Amino acid sequence: MDGEKKIKIALTKGRIEKEAVKIFERAGIDCSEVINKGRKLIFHNRESNIDFVLVKAPDVLTYVEHGVVDIGIVGKDTLLEQDKNFYEVLDLGFGKCKFSLAGLEDSDFYSGYNRKKIATKYPNVARNYFRKLGQDVEIIKIEGSVELAPILGLADAIVDIVETGSTLKENGLVIYKDICSISARMVVNMASMKMKKEEIEKIIGRVQRQINEKEKVSR
Repeated sequence: MDGEKKIKIALTKGRIEKEAVKIFERAGIDCSEVINKGRKLIFHNRESNIDFVLVKAPDVLTYVEHGVVDIGIVGKDTLLEQDKNFYEVLDLGFGKCKFSLAGLEDSDFYSGYNRKKIATKYPNVARNYFRKLGQDVEIIKIEGSVELAPILGLADAIVDIVETGSTLKENGLVIYKDICSISARMVVNMASMKMKKEEIEKIIGRVQRQINEKEKVSR
């Protein structure tokens, strides 16, 4: 639209992308190019002056922090794991799951005085959790199936994202403690919030209204 500053929005590829597109569509923002994307990664929308960019979750915050995009849609797990500068403005209410501490069902994790070993894909989340508890633990970074670590004796427990808990159960693991809830969030570049305040607040408002409407229907 004439006079409006262009806004670039980074979407996390995959499930978050699909759910975010549904919200933007309901908010009256044309996402047809994203829906029929093919192999494209950048989508220009002349009518709404909004561009969408598809990136992997860890890169969303990098692009937001450096001002390459103005807005990012990403899971709270990524926000907690990465130490970046941004404004977190909305909980989008989808992609709900939780960070949990889990381990073998027949193991007493809290007994003894030995330094516990914690396997995780999210070392910063795990480190911060145990720091708040005042516990000194050894963090072991795992890239693949973290459930294997306690089974093979590599770790005493794991910190991981849990959605239904079925994977834990199938591998003989149980949740010891839920750490925090996570869901998809909208974040904004700090400079963009000042330089493009009107355009960004308009988008936030439109999305917020859709979230509120959905919550009303689900009650």
